[in-house]
Amino acid sequence: MESEIHQLAGDILEHPRFQQLRRFQHHGVDNSVYDHSVSVAESAYGIARRMRLSEDETASVVRAALLHDFFGYDWHGDRFRRYLSHFSGLKRLGRMHAFVHGHIAADRAKMTFGLTDRECEAIARHMFPLAAMPRTRIAWIVTLADKAVASREMTAAIGGYLSLAYRKVFA
Repeated sequence: MESEIHQLAGDILEHPRFQQLRRFQHHGVDNSVYDHSVSVAESAYGIARRMRLSEDETASVVRAALLHDFFGYDWHGDRFRRYLSHFSGLKRLGRMHAFVHGHIAADRAKMTFGLTDRECEAIARHMFPLAAMPRTRIAWIVTLADKAVASREMTAAIGGYLSLAYRKVFA
């Protein structure tokens, strides 16, 4: 499957700005935004193949899945916290990472890779229900793949944290 992903989106995988996603922690300490994005692309590719989508539509699914978290900043870091500190109440909530990063990623991906409007829409809406409802098959596939992969990653991260806490208490 890795070679199929590379064949459909090698330009993205090899791009220096996409490679920078390796630096940003995502779901748990052992998971980068890069790792998460590649896992989502692999899951989305599998769904697209099972649905027998055309080669063009499958390529769009893979490209959007790879770039769905192409926001380019550390949302766990002090810089983002300082940005949020300028807002309060509903304005602060509306600017939290979960609500804004899809649109940021879509804009950044379009500027960097020249994506189609459908690919950008899939990226912008992948955080449904925190974002608008997906309207296309591409967007639904990316959304579902992201939810499945994020759930798996978060479950593993929580298990790791619980194991560490258990060892500290009972060691």
